[in-house]
Amino acid sequence: MRLEGRIALVTGGASGIGAATCRRLAGEGARVAVTDMNASGAGEVAAEVNGMPYEMDVRDGPGIAAAVKAVEDELGPIDILVNNAGYDEFGFFVNTDEAMWDRVLGVNLRGVIAVTHAILPGMQERRRGRIVNVASEAGRVGSSGSGIYSAAKAGVIGFTKAVAREAARYGVTCNAVAPGPIETPLLMAAPEALGDVGQKLVDVMVGSTVLRRLGQPDEVAAAITFLASDDASFVTGQALGVSGGLAMI
Repeated sequence: MRLEGRIALVTGGASGIGAATCRRLAGEGARVAVTDMNASGAGEVAAEVNGMPYEMDVRDGPGIAAAVKAVEDELGPIDILVNNAGYDEFGFFVNTDEAMWDRVLGVNLRGVIAVTHAILPGMQERRRGRIVNVASEAGRVGSSGSGIYSAAKAGVIGFTKAVAREAARYGVTCNAVAPGPIETPLLMAAPEALGDVGQKLVDVMVGSTVLRRLGQPDEVAAAITFLASDDASFVTGQALGVSGGLAMI
């Protein structure tokens, strides 16, 4: 029960890594605010973990502010922020357009910045807090068929390090996890979007791991929970690979 008495907010908590993280945090004693654009999915996960669901789009500044206020009014000050919400549209870069860039960057990078901007001031005022951002090994090594996603996740890693430097004097740590190929709805959509090419991309990613398998959402959630706990009190500004050895950096 490393997180007993803590209040955690998880974005994109209705499925995949986000849902697994909600379960892990709750299992360690945290009260979890499950946020997602999918209100019914957030409600299902919240009911499972005795948390509270909130509909939130990380691209919507006023909506973020309203959701954060609701969480703090109903549960209390936020001790742990997990920026997990993610989105991609698989396709080779030459076939993309500016509208697609805006959609992918809006969720994966600007969304992380916006939610952190809404929550970090309170953490600094209270002189405590844990921020864990879900990046990706794509942000370190690049991923074919996901050029804009790779750019966004590289930005998340850089943002994580900058916030870690600025917030350290207030007792707030900021770290990232960098998953590799994880069996989530997002990755499993690649074959559907790109056909045989998409399946080949997934197979290549699996082959690039030294463990030669897909990871599971709970394996990423375990790393997130560690970084959110006092066991990681001397860890900040790091991007922890959870990728079966895909990138040994």
